[in-house]
Amino acid sequence: MARGWESKSVEAQMEPAEEFSRLPRPRFTPDELERERKRDALLLQRTRVMHDLGRCTDERYRKTLETGLGYLETQLKALGWKR
Repeated sequence: MARGWESKSVEAQMEPAEEFSRLPRPRFTPDELERERKRDALLLQRTRVMHDLGRCTDERYRKTLETGLGYLETQLKALGWKR
């Protein structure tokens, strides 16, 4: 009896997976993929700088971080990023 219940559970999990695989997936050009990778890397760096700014106590280091943050946000805006 437990085996029958288990197979029904597996069937129930397979149906949504099959439906998902039938959905059309967007195709990206190599340029679009590279742009997304660059944007993701910049966002990750921005997150790190924001975190460091929150913990920074040295005024000179804070200024350096703020300058870096400005540069990152300029690069992100060039890639179409909006706050």
